[in-house]
Amino acid sequence: MRKCVRCGAEMDEDFKFTGGFGNVIRRRGLSTKALYPKAAVCFSCGEISIFVEEEDLDKLK
Repeated sequence: MRKCVRCGAEMDEDFKFTGGFGNVIRRRGLSTKALYPKAAVCFSCGEISIFVEEEDLDKLK
């Protein structure tokens, strides 16, 4: 569970981006591997955190 950097409350991580091509992160060049960012929301203060799962980062190595 992520902690909010603003207020320290636990954030809800059950959000993902949908639609469009702007939600894919790729390495420069001809890489076919992509990362799909997710979002965590703090319902206490409204902070939003965009992140990539750690196991997805290992796929780019």
